[in-house]
Amino acid sequence: MRKIIHVDMDAFYASVEQRDAPDLKGLPVAVGGSSGRGVVAAASYEARRFGVRSAMPSVTALRRCPDLVFVRPRFEVYKAVSAQIRAIFHDYTDLVEPLSLDEAYLDVTENRRALPSATATAEEIRARIAADTGLTASAGISYNKFLAKLASDMNKPNGQCVIPLKAGPRVVAALEVKRFHGIGPRTAERMAGLGIHTGADLARWTLADLTRTFGKAGRWYHDIARGLDDRPVRPDRVRKSSGSETTFHHDLTDADAIAERVLAMADDVWEWVEKTRQYGRTVTVKAKYADFRIVTRSRTLTTPVRDRATLHRTALALIETLYPLRMGLRLVGVTLAGFGSPTESPQLDLL
Repeated sequence: MRKIIHVDMDAFYASVEQRDAPDLKGLPVAVGGSSGRGVVAAASYEARRFGVRSAMPSVTALRRCPDLVFVRPRFEVYKAVSAQIRAIFHDYTDLVEPLSLDEAYLDVTENRRALPSATATAEEIRARIAADTGLTASAGISYNKFLAKLASDMNKPNGQCVIPLKAGPRVVAALEVKRFHGIGPRTAERMAGLGIHTGADLARWTLADLTRTFGKAGRWYHDIARGLDDRPVRPDRVRKSSGSETTFHHDLTDADAIAERVLAMADDVWEWVEKTRQYGRTVTVKAKYADFRIVTRSRTLTTPVRDRATLHRTALALIETLYPLRMGLRLVGVTLAGFGSPTESPQLDLL
């Protein structure tokens, strides 16, 4: 039986800002842009009490919390702190799978410090994070990744929770499916329409029925409803994509202005490619209209994108498929994916 810990930093970006600017402590803080088209990247717990959440438009956040303090993000600082935290993780195990700057899975079935339990290991890791960075972290401990991630959210902030082997299916049965990692809002809404509201409801469906209704995802839903997850912690987990997007201050309708923004996003992606030397074959352009409808266009090339010009050319060809525009665009994004995937015929898809 594995011993898995999921460590999740508490309101990471906002907590770093409150740590570095003591006058922000105790105040509702949002990391992001405060302009009309700004978006909240992270919110402090003081802001969350007003219903402010990440990915929320700034105007909505200010409506909910008029005293909200906006701070511009400092991603280089967040990356440096994240590196400190990961160094702590590696003092306990080599099996560390980062999910983002502020969370990771650790397999501590065998830990380097010979601590008696995963619970004790998580407590020591959280104490070291607090001592070294001045920040708090929450942790979930269980026998698989799915349950460990669920557990890390149960005693936030600055807490931890254990879901032991015998309790796994019981805990899952009592939870709403919308809280399950891997079940997004749309899928949860669809499940609700089928009478599936909790893990217990989901467990009543057979594998055959779930596969027929949800396709390949049916196997995942069948297993997690029973507290099962065989995925190992993968320290060498390959990044699947790299992308960049921007929200405009005003809706854009001019083709040249839109092309300029698309090229800027492609340049952000190419900067990452040059740093990592990872080359992908699938280019995707994302556009959000003024009415918030989102469309994407993708093209998979026969060979990896090896130069900036090819990325530029492909991204521009994809955005041009949207013309004439049905209305102005409030956002565009460019993503590169398909790293190391096998050769296949080029294609143009509406996703």
